[in-house]
Amino acid sequence: MTRSADRMARIQPFHVMALLARARELEAAGRSIIHMEIGEPDFVTPQPVIDAGIAALQQGHTHYTPAVGLTALRERIAVFYRERYQVTIEPERIVITPGASSALQLVMSILVNPGDAVLMADPGYPCNRNFVHLLNGEPRGIPVDASTAWQPTPEQVQAYWDGKVAALMLASPSNPTGTLLGEQDIRRIYEIVREHGGHLIVDEIYHGLTYGSAAQTALAVSDDIFVINSFSKYFGMTGWRLGWLVAPGSSVAELDKLAQNLFLAAPTPAQYAALAAFEPDSIAILEARRDEFRVRRDYLLPALRKLGFEIPVTPEGAFYLYADCSRFTDDSYRFSQQLLEAAGVAITPGIDFGSYYPERHVRFAYTTSLENLEEGVRRLADFLRGTSD
Repeated sequence: MTRSADRMARIQPFHVMALLARARELEAAGRSIIHMEIGEPDFVTPQPVIDAGIAALQQGHTHYTPAVGLTALRERIAVFYRERYQVTIEPERIVITPGASSALQLVMSILVNPGDAVLMADPGYPCNRNFVHLLNGEPRGIPVDASTAWQPTPEQVQAYWDGKVAALMLASPSNPTGTLLGEQDIRRIYEIVREHGGHLIVDEIYHGLTYGSAAQTALAVSDDIFVINSFSKYFGMTGWRLGWLVAPGSSVAELDKLAQNLFLAAPTPAQYAALAAFEPDSIAILEARRDEFRVRRDYLLPALRKLGFEIPVTPEGAFYLYADCSRFTDDSYRFSQQLLEAAGVAITPGIDFGSYYPERHVRFAYTTSLENLEEGVRRLADFLRGTSD
């Protein structure tokens, strides 16, 4: 057997992928499965973006762009920040990446030395931990719960910071909980990070998918913050593999150098297609889809609460509900397996998101139609009645 590097023992798989694979097997055998496990919008890419991608191919835009991205796209994203957030960003600070995960890899790679610690919320997106492990660093979870709206507080950041910590990562809206950090909270946390000589990284890939008050970018607080965003979630371009990073100007040369070596450049046709994502006809489609996500949330949240799941904080963004299932089980992974096999409903167990009471939580993604959600709730209700008999 080929010997793997020691770090691979610390990098965990997505446990939900095993559930997804089993769901696909059941579907192939003729079973009906309601998918509430994967965080991918069910809507296809808006047609104007598809048309722009086709046009790019027909016009021969199939060669490399600069490693930091197509100049026109960097400039258009800068305009987007000015129009949506009233924040001025120099296009030179924007780095286009093959998905937001590549942006995260770049940031972690230029900031984290072996042995450095990176603070992050627990529960949180699993790749955040794994990228730190990839660099032989130490991901250090800050336990968060409903009492802090599933977000680290400034007091927690201060308490968890020590001499090993190099950076703190926040997510707003967050995965798996869908909660937001306000601008003042980000500002207070940033001041603590700056006092300690560390770096602040903010995941904003669910910006645009908020229901109520609009999220403000962390770039309104300071230019000295690394902000990650994506064309996957709000813009509906998951398979195009395109994201971006806004970095302090002093870091761009290092990011450029590393991008050249890691992936050379983001996909060229995708970058040309993304230019159309900011046009008014595309934004109108995306805003209508955001409204549909809100309708789904507003159905699923009270429906799950009525069934006995505890969801004390109403999520303001993304498309997830992180639910306490301890009324029904002390093993959320086994619960998820049983639910899939018995009822044909696929959800994500808490084990994918960290070590802070994962056995008592599951995540529901409302990335499927309202009709499917209603059927999923009916099946879930029948399943729960069966387990209580």
